[in-house]
Amino acid sequence: METLQSLVYGFSICLTPVNLLYCFFGVLMGTLVGVLPGLGPSATISLLLPMIFHAPAVSSIIMLAGICYGAQYGGSTTSILLNIPGEASSVITCLDGYQMAKQGRAGPALGIAAFGSFIAGTVGIIGLMLFAPTLARFALRFGPPEFFSLALMSLTLVTYVSKGSVIRSLVMVCVGLSLSLVGMDPITSRSRFTFGLSALLDGFELVYVAMGLFGLSEVLINLGQAMRQEILETRIKNLLPTRQDWKDSAKPIARGTLLGFFLGILPGFGQAIPTFVSYAIEKKFSKHPERFGTGAIEGVAGPESTNNAASSGTFIPLLSLGIPVNPSTAVIVGALLILGLQPGPLLINSRPDLFWGVVASMYIGNVMLVLLNLPLIGLWVQMLKVPYSLLYVFIVLLCQIGAFSVNNDVNDVLLINIFGLVGYLMKRYQFEGAPLILALVLGPMLESSLRRSLMMSDGNPAIFLTRPISAVFVAVALIFLVSPLFARKRIGKKAIESGNWQ
Repeated sequence: METLQSLVYGFSICLTPVNLLYCFFGVLMGTLVGVLPGLGPSATISLLLPMIFHAPAVSSIIMLAGICYGAQYGGSTTSILLNIPGEASSVITCLDGYQMAKQGRAGPALGIAAFGSFIAGTVGIIGLMLFAPTLARFALRFGPPEFFSLALMSLTLVTYVSKGSVIRSLVMVCVGLSLSLVGMDPITSRSRFTFGLSALLDGFELVYVAMGLFGLSEVLINLGQAMRQEILETRIKNLLPTRQDWKDSAKPIARGTLLGFFLGILPGFGQAIPTFVSYAIEKKFSKHPERFGTGAIEGVAGPESTNNAASSGTFIPLLSLGIPVNPSTAVIVGALLILGLQPGPLLINSRPDLFWGVVASMYIGNVMLVLLNLPLIGLWVQMLKVPYSLLYVFIVLLCQIGAFSVNNDVNDVLLINIFGLVGYLMKRYQFEGAPLILALVLGPMLESSLRRSLMMSDGNPAIFLTRPISAVFVAVALIFLVSPLFARKRIGKKAIESGNWQ
């Protein structure tokens, strides 16, 4: 009963004209970046971070959350019509979605993707509404040792499931932690690692680091690639799936929803890896596995439901523990800090308007997304014809203006370009940006928890092993660090890197 009352309170906040406008803008931008290949939610959220300096806190997070789950809807459009995934989580949709489009069934493929996404997203929001407050109450038992061990486990899990080698991921984590140390010491207030530069006294701000690594680097890396813009010439009709389509898709949607939600909670998995797991499960359960890859609607329904449920699941550790599980949620944690809010288990109690307002906005946003993705499919097809040269110029301009607008400091413009070049080199030599961003965000919490824990124990590091919850987190972290030495390949690595969808 209390949950329902809180949800009604959330709707009273979300249904204000300002918040509805921000919700619509968020899901619209999410759909747009999902449709346009070469962009992503983390890059878009980074580009829009300067907006939150001029917007209410609740409205800002509603908008950024809308980009996260909205991108999962739009990604299926390019996968089905162009055989190019708009998002990493839509890679597997290409296999059967494009084949359905070639057979003249683009309408049912787009329809089941949208409806499956809506169902899975709604169930995921219900799970978020029920699990997040419970997890936050449990997390109130955590002390500094538990938070240190939890952050450590999150970072090691991210390195385990990342695309590149474990060594490269660990290097990126170390770089991110090093960057988080630059600036003023939080305890002694002495400057450290600033090299006498006053511009670094406040440390490296997430705004220009994220905009450079995700925004500018995407432009630079795509400039050297030929982006195919040939749209399948087929008439899109019968967007409403038939009764047989629903019969074939019902179980894949249900399985994908549960799988995506629970895997989305775990740090590092994100939305991409669960979709590959879902596709493998559906092929295993199917009575006709030979149909997969030739236009089986189950191969669209399962993964598309999975990535949307996973998108909702990622908000549970974000809003209840303050722990980001992927680059997008890491940037949102940074946004909360910029807004003067402390992510963690106290956030739900201290700012119920933010938590329940965001939850209610996700219900409304899912309805908006169905209306945006089905009736306006023709508009999104036309958007795919926008020359990427014009799009890239706009992104670069937006990055420069956004970086300058934060502090009105030309040094920030210089730094964003430096991080853009660094991001380009990282992608060029197959170093991932996700571990770096997560380490940069979690670094302050990791440092403060470590120092407070050692103060509590008079410098004895055994405190991390003598407290049961902390010991479990440390054990899991060690398992994920050591296991690659005994495993020939890691979760999702070959699947994501292979690129066999084209």
